[in-house]
Amino acid sequence: MDIKHLKAFAFDLDGTLSDSIADLAGAANRMRAALGMPPLDQARIQSHVGDGIASLVHRALTDERDGAADPALWEQGYTLFVTEYAAHLCDHTRLYPGVLDGLQLLKTLQLPLAVVTNKSERLAVPLLQKLGIADLFSLVIGGDTLTEKKPSGLPVRHAAAVMGVEASQLGMVGDSVNDVKAARAAGAVAVAVSYGYEDVATLEADVVVDSLAQLYDLMKNG
Repeated sequence: MDIKHLKAFAFDLDGTLSDSIADLAGAANRMRAALGMPPLDQARIQSHVGDGIASLVHRALTDERDGAADPALWEQGYTLFVTEYAAHLCDHTRLYPGVLDGLQLLKTLQLPLAVVTNKSERLAVPLLQKLGIADLFSLVIGGDTLTEKKPSGLPVRHAAAVMGVEASQLGMVGDSVNDVKAARAAGAVAVAVSYGYEDVATLEADVVVDSLAQLYDLMKNG
């Protein structure tokens, strides 16, 4: 697909801009330890990521993708998780190779950029600051910013409206089925990165890139 018509981009955070699994897993296992539970493998916790902190806590407590913990246990676990994660937000989290260069290249095209993540806004904003890329984005939409989160199209439509473009002129860049579904629901272009947490071959995105710099190349050269 030719994407030269795009006038703005929105990016998922975990699995797209940054590799956050080690810190998410650390917080989840410290939560479990405080509740007398054994640790989970990092790969298991990675399989539970993608639908926001509230869902991750349910899944980390039950070790089931569709698990629902007892409400009292979940509330206790949620408080523990957020406290632990906020205190160790960027111990091991790093930008993926080429992310900073790619974002800076896109900015040279005078394109507005946003973050649309299911991570809570109060955690996403400080993480972006710690990673040194917060100033590159016009806005940050977290999973708790609006009344709906991805895979709803609302956050993507909202990002487009704030940045002053039509949804069809926005590229939603992510690594998960939620990102593709949100793009489709909003009428945006679904762009998937090949290096993220989910198998890109299963996502059926409009465009697949191996780096954010490749987006710049596609915008410049097609």
